[in-house]
Amino acid sequence: MFQNSKISSFSSSSSLHKSPLQIQRSMSTAPSKVLSSWIAKPISSSYDIELYEVLATKCANIDSILKNGSSPKDVTQFLGEITMNSKTLELVISFCQGYEIHISQDNVIQLYCVAHHLGMNETHSKNNLLKRALSYFEKNVLSSWDQTLKSLRTIDNNILDQAIQLGLVGTCLNSLIAKALTDPRLLGEPINNDENTNDSDDDEEEEEEDEEWPKAKRRLFGLSWQQNEDLTTLSLKLYEPLIYEMIKRGVPLNYVTSSLLNYVKKRVLIPTMTERNSEKEIIEAVEKLLPRERGLIIIPCSILLEILRSAMLFNASLECLEGLEFRIGTNLHQASVKDLMIISQNRVDIDCIRRILKHFYGNYSSSHLTGLILVAELFEEFLAEIASCDIDLKLETFMELAELSVSLSMGTNRNSDGLYRAIDIYLDKHKYLTESEREKVCQALDFNNMSEEACDHAAKNERLPLRVTIQVLFVAQLQLRESIMKEVQGCQGSTRFGEKKEEEEEEEEEEETRLVCGEEESMRIEMEKMSMKLVELEKECCVIKKEIEKDESKKKKKKKKNEKEKEKKVSLWREMKRKFGCVSNSNCNVSNDSNRHGKNQNQNQNQNHHNKNKKKKV
Repeated sequence: MFQNSKISSFSSSSSLHKSPLQIQRSMSTAPSKVLSSWIAKPISSSYDIELYEVLATKCANIDSILKNGSSPKDVTQFLGEITMNSKTLELVISFCQGYEIHISQDNVIQLYCVAHHLGMNETHSKNNLLKRALSYFEKNVLSSWDQTLKSLRTIDNNILDQAIQLGLVGTCLNSLIAKALTDPRLLGEPINNDENTNDSDDDEEEEEEDEEWPKAKRRLFGLSWQQNEDLTTLSLKLYEPLIYEMIKRGVPLNYVTSSLLNYVKKRVLIPTMTERNSEKEIIEAVEKLLPRERGLIIIPCSILLEILRSAMLFNASLECLEGLEFRIGTNLHQASVKDLMIISQNRVDIDCIRRILKHFYGNYSSSHLTGLILVAELFEEFLAEIASCDIDLKLETFMELAELSVSLSMGTNRNSDGLYRAIDIYLDKHKYLTESEREKVCQALDFNNMSEEACDHAAKNERLPLRVTIQVLFVAQLQLRESIMKEVQGCQGSTRFGEKKEEEEEEEEEEETRLVCGEEESMRIEMEKMSMKLVELEKECCVIKKEIEKDESKKKKKKKKNEKEKEKKVSLWREMKRKFGCVSNSNCNVSNDSNRHGKNQNQNQNQNHHNKNKKKKV
C-alpha cells in the first residue's frame, strides 16, 4: 500500500540504522565521497601555508596531503570538495587554532560531516572535533524531540547524501519513531474518527470548545504546556521516509493521517512553506501514505476534494487521482454540498463525478438504504446549487447531471421534488432558453413521482413549457382521483374493520361458552344417558299399546259374531211359531211390533253397556 522506490532504497540502506559512533570507528577505512563542486576562495600563498599547517594539526587528511609533498593547490582542491557554509568553515578553523567553539543543534550535523571529511578523529589528535560533535549529538539532540527536528531541518540537499551515509539521518528518524510510539501526541492532534462528523458551523464551534478545554484544564491544575516542533516542517525527502517507517512500526493511524493532512495543507493547499516545483511530488507522496482500506480511518471529504482539485491543477499521476477518487467515493455519504462544490469551481468534471459515484456504489455494503438516500439527496442539492451558481452551465452538462440524479434515486422510494427544484432554478437562471430546450431540460422529470405540493407548484409555474404544464395537470387530476378512491376505500375498510371486530367478539364469546361447557361436560353425558333410557321406554310403551289394540279388535269381532248368532236364533223361533199358528196375524203383528220394540231396547242397552266397558278399558 505504501510502496515507493525512493523510500524503499532509503530504508534498505545499510547506513540508515548505523550509529555515528560506528561510523567514527570505521572512518579510517570509509571512502571519501565528493558531494558538491564548492570551490574555496583564492588566498595568498603565504597565508595558505600557515592555514594548512594549522588545519593539519587537527585534520588527518590535510596532514596526509602535506606529508606526501603535494602542493597547496591540492589542499585547496581538497577543501573545495567539502560542502559547507562560511559559518561552519569559520568554526572549523577556530577549533584548529585552539579556540572554544559553540556547538548547537543548528550546526552539529554540518560540523560532524565536515570533521568526518577532514579526518578530525581521536587517532590524529585527542579531544578532536568529531568526538565532540558526536558527544553533543547523542546527549543533546537524540534525547529531545524538538532538538532532533531542528537538527534535521538543517540538512539541505548538499549534505543529505553524506548525512545518510554517515547514519545521522537514520539515527534521527529512529529516535523520532521511538518517541512517537511512546507518545503519539507529539505528532499533533489526531484526526476525528467519528462517522457523523461534518463541516457545519456547530461542529466548528464544538472543535473550538474542545481546543479551549485542555488549555483551561492546564491552567486549572497548573500543568505546563509547551508547543512541540511540528513534523510538517521537514522537507519531503525526510518527511516521506519518516512517515513510512512510523506506519510500518505501528504508530496510531489517526495521528499519522492528521500529520499527513496538515503537511499537504501547509505546503500545497494553503502554502505557508514552499518547495520549488514540489507540489505535484508532495500530493503524490501524501496520497500513497494515506490509508486506503475502507473503515480503517475516516478522512473528511472536504480536504480530500481539495487535494483532488490541486492534483488536477498540478497534473498529478492517474494513479494518484484514482486513489483520491476512491477515498472520496467510499465516504461520499458523509460529504456536504459545500464539499462537492470544491471540484466544480473552475468547471464541472462529469467523468470525475461518475467515477466517484461508481466507487461509492461499488463499495457500499450496508443492508440499509440510509447511505443511498443521503447520496441521492446530496446530489439533488448539489445540482440545485450548481444551477444557481454557475450561470455558464451548459444545457448538455445539466442534462447529464439530471440523469445521474434520476439514476441515484432509483430504488430509494423517493419522490422527484428535489430534481424539480433544481430544474426550476436552472430555468430561472437561464431564461434565454427556447421552448424546445426547456422541454429537453424537463425530460428527466417523472411527474407521476412528484408530490401533490410539487404538482400544484408546477401547474402554476410559468417557466415550464406548455406541454409539460399539460402533463402536470393531467397527473394532478389522476392524483386527485386516486386520493378520492383511497378515501372511499378507507371508509369501506373501516366498515369491514367493524364487521371483523364483531366477528372477533363473537368468537371470543364462543370461546367463553366453550370454557363454561367444559365444566358441565359430565352433566351433559349423564343427560344423554337419561335420554337413551327414555327412548327405550317409549319403544316399550308403543309395543304394549299395539298389543292392547289387537286385543280390543279381537273382542269386537267375537261380540259381533255372537249377536249375529242370536239374531239367527230369534228369527228361527219366530218362524216356527208362525208355522204352528200359535199367534194370529194381528197378534203376531202386535207381538212382532212389541218384540221389535223390546228387541230394540235390549239392543240399545247392550250397546250402551258395551260402550261403557270400552271406555273403561281405554
